[in-house]
Amino acid sequence: MSDEKPSLHIDNDWKKQAQEEKRRLVEEEQKKAAQAPPSKAAAPAQEGPTRGRGRVALERPPPSCVALVNSLVTQALFYLGDLAPQGGEPVVNLDMSKHQIDTLSILEEKTKGNLTEEEQKLLDTALYEARMRYVQVASQYV
Repeated sequence: MSDEKPSLHIDNDWKKQAQEEKRRLVEEEQKKAAQAPPSKAAAPAQEGPTRGRGRVALERPPPSCVALVNSLVTQALFYLGDLAPQGGEPVVNLDMSKHQIDTLSILEEKTKGNLTEEEQKLLDTALYEARMRYVQVASQYV
């Protein structure tokens, strides 16, 4: 076998080509947006701070008691290890989970008599389920 090393050709232009393609796609997107008639849903996505680098802002549901309860329960379940970041390992942090459940309890106390029947039922169910799950997980660490 000979001592010759195989020749290696490195294409240094690939990065430049990728940047040019990206720039061209952004320009096309901007042209389409300028030509399209303005709509109520498209206006915030075109000017909002979350649009950077060609990303379109996602439409969010309006703030509500239901969304707040769901957010707090989701966080409690995350800290109980029931939910994990995409591709990540579950996290168990009993202190943070208890904090989220306590926050739900404060919400229940402060809104007593001011919630709709549906909101009250959701809050009661969320608190019950989160507390029961907390007891299950905490008993494994005692």
